[in-house]
Amino acid sequence: MEECILILDFGSQYTQLIARRVRELNVYCEIHPFHHYPSPSGNIRGVILSGSPFSVRDEGSPALDLTALKGRVPLLGVCYGAQMIALQAGGDVMASSSREYGRAHLSVKAIENPLLRHVMQDSQVWMSHGDTIRSVPASFEIIASTAGVEVAAYQVKGEQTYGIQFHPEVYHSSEGMKLLKNFVVDICGCSQQWTPASFIETSVKELKEKLGNDKVVMGLSGGVDSSVAATLIQQAIGPNLHCIFIDNGLLRRNEFQDVLQSYKSMDLNVHGVDASAEFLDALRNVIDPEQKRKIIGRKFIEVFDREAHRIQEVKWLGQGTIYPDVIESVSVKGPSATIKSHHNVGGLPEYMHLKVVEPLNTLFKDEVRRVGRALKMKPEILNRHPFPGPGLGIRILSDVSREKVQLLQEVDYLYINALKNSALYDEVWQAFAVLLPVQSVGVMGDERTYENTVVLRAVTSVDGMTADWARLPHDFLASVSNEIINKVKGVNRVVYDISSKPPATIEWE
Repeated sequence: MEECILILDFGSQYTQLIARRVRELNVYCEIHPFHHYPSPSGNIRGVILSGSPFSVRDEGSPALDLTALKGRVPLLGVCYGAQMIALQAGGDVMASSSREYGRAHLSVKAIENPLLRHVMQDSQVWMSHGDTIRSVPASFEIIASTAGVEVAAYQVKGEQTYGIQFHPEVYHSSEGMKLLKNFVVDICGCSQQWTPASFIETSVKELKEKLGNDKVVMGLSGGVDSSVAATLIQQAIGPNLHCIFIDNGLLRRNEFQDVLQSYKSMDLNVHGVDASAEFLDALRNVIDPEQKRKIIGRKFIEVFDREAHRIQEVKWLGQGTIYPDVIESVSVKGPSATIKSHHNVGGLPEYMHLKVVEPLNTLFKDEVRRVGRALKMKPEILNRHPFPGPGLGIRILSDVSREKVQLLQEVDYLYINALKNSALYDEVWQAFAVLLPVQSVGVMGDERTYENTVVLRAVTSVDGMTADWARLPHDFLASVSNEIINKVKGVNRVVYDISSKPPATIEWE
């Protein structure tokens, strides 16, 4: 069984980042809610306790009985996790006179301690906590301090139990990766053998064992996740994988034909279905974005089920679910309030009475791309920007019509091509255009116009959980705006979105 680091989540905004850093060390890890996690066994090499927005002193704050972990496996508490370990051992955790947030510099008091080995004196770390450990029991050794925090790091004597009151996973902690490597590799003894190649080998073997000679049906979108998932399944079961690519009328310009051609060159068994008229008819006069999603999702199920029934004796449904989808659905506070219905088509497996196979549900998006590269998949598929399941339907902020779709397709086509021609496409996580339900006065030639406004959006991100607006060059924006207004009839104003996530989302609907 694969060696694993468990990360127990107490609700921190940084929990996923801890997992990403551990994975960057080529070590497999899993995030579990603090109150529901697998019992440590031979493959669990260590446990990391995350931070939290709560205070350990508050009644009803997340609490974990550490007796099943402490002393049995190496344990690292980060911020809230460190405070909880100290408090349960009899230490004193108090509210700080002022919230400690931002850069600090580490004074290493135990330079030979395994956790801090090779960490330099005065190394920059990132603090983000309202409580502070004021004192620790005699059984604890303070191994690092900062100017404002005496107990910045500690070890329980005679145990591989550690606590730190800073966040090594954020970029602001200059030697955070060195500390995490000390814990994960040196203290926990992980071998750093979890690579894209090893993932592919293990996954294909497991898929062969799970699926045998069964048939799998899978809906493809042209995106990274479904394409990589399909390629993995195809390596395991060959022609027993049957893929369906549906044109819902809300794709980008020429996308249906282009994607089908790409899949054929990958030797995937793909059936293309043009159902654009059905979707557009169902969306007529609908404005509410969540209603649009539900209609598109329901219509997709109808069309997909109809086409899937043409294939005899299918037992499995393949899906391109990735790890953030799984994490978001099981949070510290229970299931997330509303996961957008375009993450995966909810209800499809139950509706079709099929078992589900999700070969990528332990991977982050960038890891999916690395696996795709190891599978020698084409860059135009792997580097494709994320595209929502409802497509342009949620980028038209009003009722959807074929005319509006065609207008937005033209704008999007010019924008994306301009990014590619300027070598900017691969510099951003996602870029797209939005058609606003706004018309404004313009002047074209000697005539006044009253036409549509479009928004251009481009963001930088690692996994889409947070995102910053991309600082595209002003000359580029001026050029593409001019091209759109000159070439797309019905548009006389182009604006650029400079909102980040949070507080905004990446998509507008």
